[in-house]
Amino acid sequence: MKSYYDVLQFLKGFGTFIYTGDARSDLEMMMAEVKELYEKGLIMKEDYLKALMILRAEHRGK
Repeated sequence: MKSYYDVLQFLKGFGTFIYTGDARSDLEMMMAEVKELYEKGLIMKEDYLKALMILRAEHRGK
């Protein structure tokens, strides 16, 4: 996972599609979803941290 697009594809693998029309809200919802997947033990810590890092960097840019 290296980009925002990669995180989108990663979440789609879990059946998660997020689009509200507001980029900032989308990012916040994606962060919450990644956190929930990690807390439920569905993703590894490395994937969680990498996705969170990418989403936070994208969030700072918006």
